[in-house]
Amino acid sequence: MGRRGGKARFKPGVYVFPGGVLERHDYRARPLRALDAAVPPQLAVGGSAGKANALAMAAVREAFEEAGLIYGSHGDVGTVGHETWAEFRRRQLAPDLAALDFLGRAITPTFQPLRFHARFFAVPAEHMSGELRGDGELEDLRWIRIDDTAGLEMMMVQEMILATLAKRLAGQAAPPQRLFFRWGRRNVVDA
Repeated sequence: MGRRGGKARFKPGVYVFPGGVLERHDYRARPLRALDAAVPPQLAVGGSAGKANALAMAAVREAFEEAGLIYGSHGDVGTVGHETWAEFRRRQLAPDLAALDFLGRAITPTFQPLRFHARFFAVPAEHMSGELRGDGELEDLRWIRIDDTAGLEMMMVQEMILATLAKRLAGQAAPPQRLFFRWGRRNVVDA
């Protein structure tokens, strides 16, 4: 996790996971394997496997850009006009999206000036390579134990995703969660 900078437009000073917007290049980058077929409906992409895979590719790209971590196996992402995907191609790596663990999604409330529909994925740390370092978007970037988040200012969505991950790591059933707001009330349901 890392802390959003003090000048961030949305939730400055709050600890978050690396992430960002879906870019058109994420649609063109080729994964080693696509997401499991059961995942796209949970991502709320209107049944589009292409968009679901692009969202997962965006998560992989953002982990590299914001945290310096690469998730990929020997493969070819193809020729894509984006510097991050060019780096993956240079290293002959392609993400195996089928191995990603989808944890949930969240939609910010309508009264927020900035709106997001975020999706959250996890992969075991040993499948990552690279050195934990960022592009400056996140401060105090570091590995944080799930049971050691007391004292960190986080949004409810980070807490929800960490709780889902903790259950799964403990061998408990934990379906992906969906956080949304309706009539000013916070709702969490299975995705």
